[in-house]
Amino acid sequence: MTSVLPAGPASPAAPAPSPTTSVTLAAVRRRELRRLAALALLAVAVIAGFCLIGLTGNWEYALGVRSRKIATMAVVGVAVACSSVLFQTVTGNRILTPGVMGFDQLFVLIQTLIVFLFGALALSSADPRLLFAGQVTAMVLFSGALYRRLFGGGRDLYVLVLAGVVFGTLFRSLSSLAARMINPNDFVVLQDSLFASFNQVDPGLLALSAVLVAAMAVWTARLTGRLDVVALGRDHALNLGVDHASVVRQSLVVVAVLVSVSTALVGPVTFLGLLVANLARQLTGTFRHGVVLPAAALLSLTVLAGGQLVLERVLTMNGALSVVIEFFGGAYFIALLIRESRR
Repeated sequence: MTSVLPAGPASPAAPAPSPTTSVTLAAVRRRELRRLAALALLAVAVIAGFCLIGLTGNWEYALGVRSRKIATMAVVGVAVACSSVLFQTVTGNRILTPGVMGFDQLFVLIQTLIVFLFGALALSSADPRLLFAGQVTAMVLFSGALYRRLFGGGRDLYVLVLAGVVFGTLFRSLSSLAARMINPNDFVVLQDSLFASFNQVDPGLLALSAVLVAAMAVWTARLTGRLDVVALGRDHALNLGVDHASVVRQSLVVVAVLVSVSTALVGPVTFLGLLVANLARQLTGTFRHGVVLPAAALLSLTVLAGGQLVLERVLTMNGALSVVIEFFGGAYFIALLIRESRR
């Protein structure tokens, strides 16, 4: 006889998924926006301090001069920040800047050769527009030749970087050799022209530089999504359907134009890009280029305007701002190397 067993208790329903404890994507986006807004407010406050502190005499004239300086800092700041972030992304190295490609040393060599061949008077009396066009053209052609010969032939990107280092050393050696043979009085004029200065920039060149930098910024904005993927590495980018080589080539073109324009406009500012690019990632807590790029640009403007404010109003000095930036940027570079070596 078959016994009928009583039905056991009903099996409990599957437990509902517990609410996630991780931060939601919307919360992350809001946090990034808040940090960008804080950096923007800081930049506005520093700019206002630079324009208004110690303002005496003819306000209209003084504000015009200071506003022109701020505009120059904005153009240079955006150019240096964007070029540094892009270069670090495509090389996968946070301690490299476009300066290793020899752009700064080529600028120094051009200035030195002008003084060596034609004298300091030729440099000081040359048409700034012609000089700017010549320097930008020389640096862009130099970078284009490197990209086409080394990276365009399918070679590794690091071969391109090493070639830039070698050419930078060559340019530095040639500049030193020519500098030793020029007149001491001409050498003083040459030295003054080699430090980045925001005091005397031709308004026409500033407007042209702003247009070029804005065009490169728009180009960069269109690459931000693919740059996030390229930052994962070449293999991951290819697996996710991103043309790694194309993005890298476009980024290198943008870097070449931005560095050439900013260097020809005010002179070399070596460690500024390294400083603001790494600080932008640390302060925003993300590697998304849609956040890091504007954050780096805001930090660059803040550093330039704040440094000039301290130099002129607090220390009452007329020295070159680039010297101060190189000092603090170099110290940060050493600290970054020590921290990376301990990981």
